[in-house]
Amino acid sequence: MPSVPGAAVLGTAAGALGRQVRRIRTPYPELHAPGGWAHTAGEAFTLSTSDGVDLHVEVDAPEAQSRGRRRLSSPAPTVVLVHGFALTMQSWVLQRRALVQQGFRVVTYDQRGHGRSAHPRLASCTVERLGQDLEEVLAATCRTGPVVLVGHSMGGMSVMSYAAHHPDVVRDRVLAVGLVATSSGGAEVTQLGLGPMVGKVVGTVGPGVLTRLSRHAGPIGMVRKAGKGVQDVVVARWAFDSPVSPALVDLVADMIFGTTFDVMAAFLPDINGLDLVPGLDALTGVETLVMNGTGDLITPASHSEDIVRHVPGAEHVVVEDAGHIIMLEHPDLVTEQLLLMIGRAQRAVAEGVDLASKPRVRRTVKDMSTPRRAARAKRDAKAARTPGPGEGSGPTRRRKTAS
Repeated sequence: MPSVPGAAVLGTAAGALGRQVRRIRTPYPELHAPGGWAHTAGEAFTLSTSDGVDLHVEVDAPEAQSRGRRRLSSPAPTVVLVHGFALTMQSWVLQRRALVQQGFRVVTYDQRGHGRSAHPRLASCTVERLGQDLEEVLAATCRTGPVVLVGHSMGGMSVMSYAAHHPDVVRDRVLAVGLVATSSGGAEVTQLGLGPMVGKVVGTVGPGVLTRLSRHAGPIGMVRKAGKGVQDVVVARWAFDSPVSPALVDLVADMIFGTTFDVMAAFLPDINGLDLVPGLDALTGVETLVMNGTGDLITPASHSEDIVRHVPGAEHVVVEDAGHIIMLEHPDLVTEQLLLMIGRAQRAVAEGVDLASKPRVRRTVKDMSTPRRAARAKRDAKAARTPGPGEGSGPTRRRKTAS
């Protein structure tokens, strides 16, 4: 049974959740990826890190006949995609697929304690260690040639940590860096959008409670036990800010609830006290894209703005109606921005542009394809509920539509 302090934490969090979860995004099946979420890797292998943790790594070679990518004199880089807290490499599946089709070699991996990678010593669950893991993945997969590093949430922290410890490598080999829905300092990240009071509880007392309760239901397990409807509301609340498909909610829920409670708990204190700002100097002169959604509760816009302030020439793209897991919510838009980033970086190399002297740029964009698909889904759903001529209106009768 939960201890009294544990029950107090859960009660506080539950109360805050009840106040915060006020609207449910209406899901539409038509909005999920037409090609599904599965991906078959060109190469998959296990990398044993220097501290003995087995990481699951996958590599995709570019398609022989890529379409639509402008050919420049600089060689095509390898794009390394790093996923976030309580997710897996599958969160990048749509960008991965698109980048390979565009002719890029792509490397992805499950961070320690996540997905198909091994359960680590809990003391090693730090962002600094994640940066070391990235270094070892690069050594195993990208020994030569230019590299593009893209990280989401905790994956962005991994990239920033790596850059801070390897500024010479970043200067010589890293063509561009994409930091998506992430933070250089974790003070608000562990608040989970619930406000400072609950954030302090979750960020300090919460990790210990999670660890002690991991043998029982645990806060996250309690959400899943409460039923799929509650689970979907909670996932949609923190992951998205626009209509998404039930299949996508299920995908994200499976990733989150597939991460053990003790690993989540072990990372939280380190993220809570994180300060990566001093190391951002390593990105000076590197084409840098910083993206965030207007509806991101985990890493709100202030976190992206702080990164941009410390990186001369950074591009800051703000996406309307986007939550924390922006690359699954608005995949085409995120892919487009990554391709534009790579194109800018390649042109800068070809033309000898000093990126450190480039002015910072902030743009607000909106994914117009999602509202159109949502409107079409609404019309189709309404048409399916409307009886046709000669049909009854009972609950067992449905209008037939052509496929």
